[in-house]
Amino acid sequence: MTRAEAYARSKYNEFTVDESVQLLDYIMKQMSGISRSKAKAILSGGGVTVDRQKVTQYDFELRSGMVVDIRKHKNNNEMQNRFVKILYEDKWLIIIEKAEGILSMGSNTNQFSVKSVLDQYFKKKHWKCTAHVVHRLDRETSGLMMYAKDRDTEQILENNWHDIVTDRRYVAVIEGSMEQDHGSVESWLKDNKSFITYSSPIDNGGKYALTHYNTLKRNELYSLVDLKLETGRKNQIRVHMQDLGHSVVGDAKYGSLVNPIRRLALHAYRLDFIHPVTRERMEFETLFPKNFVALVK
Repeated sequence: MTRAEAYARSKYNEFTVDESVQLLDYIMKQMSGISRSKAKAILSGGGVTVDRQKVTQYDFELRSGMVVDIRKHKNNNEMQNRFVKILYEDKWLIIIEKAEGILSMGSNTNQFSVKSVLDQYFKKKHWKCTAHVVHRLDRETSGLMMYAKDRDTEQILENNWHDIVTDRRYVAVIEGSMEQDHGSVESWLKDNKSFITYSSPIDNGGKYALTHYNTLKRNELYSLVDLKLETGRKNQIRVHMQDLGHSVVGDAKYGSLVNPIRRLALHAYRLDFIHPVTRERMEFETLFPKNFVALVK
């Protein structure tokens, strides 16, 4: 029986790695006969574990001695939720991609949020852990988020966030044609009594904020901009784009006059960090939303 035939008959395969290789390439090699797209589908569907921890990164680096388990069929216990997609999970933390329209954390335990979705997922798996919020995205912002699975890991992340996170980037569609190809915005941000964040070029007792931007594409109506945060303040990107005179599309709260895609055009697409426990370098990146790209064609 060939390896491909054995794979077709079985829903579960276990392999021990004998050399350093990227995970996607390893799956295609071991499951000879399957296409690259099929291998990616198995990964994104949560069908692969490495040393008993689920991994979805295509470029995850395998080392000799690691044990890779590949499931052909989706486990019925895996989370299926249109608002939350699990990209990576281990004993200490979980990385997800959040859709727009859901809170990072509810104001009470019964409110629908990413945390409540994850807690239900853990409960269904009979795991004695809960999701601990270490950073947030606005309800209408989509993209990558990290949650700790225990209090100790949460404290490590919160107390060392700026040392642990090495790169955190967003993509946004902003109104108008951006004049500059790249630049930076710095100011002090402070909330007023109506919980609107306003910006000051001088220290007003608020929090210092610094955003770097790089214009990727533009037309007469919109610009696609890559944004890197040096600080992670509330509404930082939204306020800083307003400061430049180019509000984020769909952001009526901070000056936008149009909403052609019926959502806030802001997505957290990249998150790189040093694992708080294993000290491994972790890198996650998602595709830009298609409707973002369509606006600047």
